[in-house]
Formats: sequence, structure tokens, C-alpha cells
Amino acid sequence: YQSVFKGRGMEFDEVREYQPGDEIRSIDWNVTARMGHPFVKKYVEERELTVMLLLDMSQSSYFGTVNKLKSQLAAEICSVLALSANKNNDKVGLIAFTDKVEKFVPPRKGMRHVLRVVREALYFKPKGKGTNLPQAIEYLNRVTKRRTVTFIISDFYDVNYRMPLSVSNKRHDVIAVTITDPRELKMPDIGMIKLDDAETDQSFILDTSDRNLRRSFNINAIRKLRERKKIFQSVSVDNIDIHTDVPYSKDLFRFFRMREMKRR
Repeated sequence: YQSVFKGRGMEFDEVREYQPGDEIRSIDWNVTARMGHPFVKKYVEERELTVMLLLDMSQSSYFGTVNKLKSQLAAEICSVLALSANKNNDKVGLIAFTDKVEKFVPPRKGMRHVLRVVREALYFKPKGKGTNLPQAIEYLNRVTKRRTVTFIISDFYDVNYRMPLSVSNKRHDVIAVTITDPRELKMPDIGMIKLDDAETDQSFILDTSDRNLRRSFNINAIRKLRERKKIFQSVSVDNIDIHTDVPYSKDLFRFFRMREMKRR
């Protein structure tokens, strides 16, 4: 984490006497004039970052056919990222959203604060059902004054988020963490089933033994997946692709390795 996410740059530390080899541009001419001999400004890396976690709590996340619900996995990953940032002494904030911003925890430092973020991620009960990702991203841009590292943890089942995402990534370092269940990509052949849309309360009766229906579903799912990846690529947002049937630690490590390679 520390090797991948750097601070905002260099900050002033102290003034000391000039030594052979010091750069001329680092000389503090005001102090030099007062003291009668050269002094230089010393800088250190400003390590502190602000990490914002945008957590999708819409009803579509309360789905899962393997191991965990998407919502449980999203909350767990959110907690892992919060604790990692805290270990590095970074500020951490949370924006939990559905079709509206449900909860905002302003970024602060310290274990007590981070445990609050973890608690909200794991146990907060949203009132909304739908998803409004553009609104959540725009809210982030309003409440953050400085550049942040922002993780958006969502299944990204929404529309019209490309432009807000592009604008936000110009101000922040935005990383998309996409949560997907295998049944969202491939329909099983299990006969007649009833499907409920948790966000609209609509119900559907489907005959999954229909080969054409399964083929159409699978093609549409892959198309949406490719469209989502294309959006991320077009706005230069990195994506951590998480699946509920695969341990997420490997995908997180793969992302950090990729980021580290980019910095070299």
C-alpha cells in the first residue's frame, strides 16, 4: 500500500546551514541575509493521504449464490482498505449510497475513527433501494477539497456514470472495485424460476431450460461487462474485478503489483 500510494509531495521541514553539494535553488535567501552565511530549506515527503471509500448499498448488492452476498463482500473489502489506510496513518472517509447518499463519514485519522468506518460498512441499514452512482460521485467532488485516493465499491449496475467518473478522476485517483456473482454472467439450466428485482420490486417468471433464453441472457451479460470495462478504460480508471466465488485477496494483490509496476 505504502509503495503504491504516495503523499501529496514535499513539505517544508526546517532550515539548516548550507553544506557542500546542496542545490543552490534550495537556499533560503531571507535567512541567509539575516545570518550572514548560507542556509538552505530542508523538505520531507508529505506522506499523509486521504482515502475515500464509496460503498454501494443498493438492493442489487444483496445477492449472492456462492459463499457470500455481494453486499457482504463489498463491506469486507471496504473494511480491509480502511484498516490498510489507517496502518499507513492516512485519513479515511466513507460515503455509503443507494439512489441517494445514505451516510457520510468525513475523513479522519486514528483507529477509533476507522473502526467507526468499519462498523458503518458492516452494519449500516440503508433506506433506499435503487442505485444513483453519478450522484454519489458528484457528492464526493463537493465534500472533498483536496486530492484523494477513492475506491468505488459497487456492482456498477447503473447508467450515465461515465462523465461524473471522468471529472472525478481528474481531481482524484479513482479506483473501481467491481463486485460480481457468477450467476450474473451465466444463467443455469434449472427449469422454471421466479426472479425478483430488489430495486424495482418487479417479478419475472423465467423458463431457464429454454436454450435461446439462456443464450440471450449470457450474451447480454457479457456485453454489459465489456461496456463497463470500456468505460473505465476511456476515463483512465483502474479496475479491481472481484468475484464472489474467488478469494478477493489475489485480486487486491494483483492490483497493487500492477500499480507498483506503473510507478517504476
